[in-house]
Amino acid sequence: MSATLLAVVLSLVSAVAYAGAAVAQERLAARTTDAGMLRLLARGAWWWSVGLNAGAALLHVAALKYGTLTLVQPLGALTLVAAVPLGARLAGRRVSAVEWRGTALTLAGLSAVLVTASGPAPDDVLSVPQALAVTGATAALIGVLARPGARPGLRHASASGVASGVASALTQTVTVAVTDRSGPLLSWQVVVVAVLIAAFAAGGLLLSQTAYRGGLGAPLAVVTLANPIAAAAIGLSLLGERLQGGAAGLL
Repeated sequence: MSATLLAVVLSLVSAVAYAGAAVAQERLAARTTDAGMLRLLARGAWWWSVGLNAGAALLHVAALKYGTLTLVQPLGALTLVAAVPLGARLAGRRVSAVEWRGTALTLAGLSAVLVTASGPAPDDVLSVPQALAVTGATAALIGVLARPGARPGLRHASASGVASGVASALTQTVTVAVTDRSGPLLSWQVVVVAVLIAAFAAGGLLLSQTAYRGGLGAPLAVVTLANPIAAAAIGLSLLGERLQGGAAGLL
């Protein structure tokens, strides 16, 4: 099995797990007030969603070992594809024609991604100064998006997507650094980046939980869009990744 195909398969299974977690989070968020967020810690369903997120994240890490950021991250849109029928089933309704059209368009777009973003397994990593610079810029952006104001759900969803996308970029750096066997397994650089990953992953989870209070559809779509944009920006600008087809591939 080629590295690209393996990355696609792992991303598919990861997306299904993420979809299940997102649906569970949305159903919990709909029953949770601002004053009751801490009560989630006492709910088994919330911990099940955390477990699904963790399992999906591990599969995502494995996919990043074999595929580039510009390939793996857009495949996260499969989360939205899986969440539509899953959410409808749990809500006891049929998937609407509009939702099916959106799903079909998403799959068509992902087909184009597979053509333009396929490439060899990644071998470049972020340096510690680059990782810290990305962290600072991302933290500032998340602070702006998470501030009080209008449309908090969509802004929190954007912040969650950015946090998760950056966490994935940093995760790829750790995965490649650990598995290339060219240095110590736990160098201080790897430990620093791993701490940053944990911070962004936890922040993304909490931000998405807040975003889903207003419903699943729009916030999940925003998370799914912001995530690959953030990761691809890092991959293209700092990791030397390229899209096949030049300008046409970028479009």
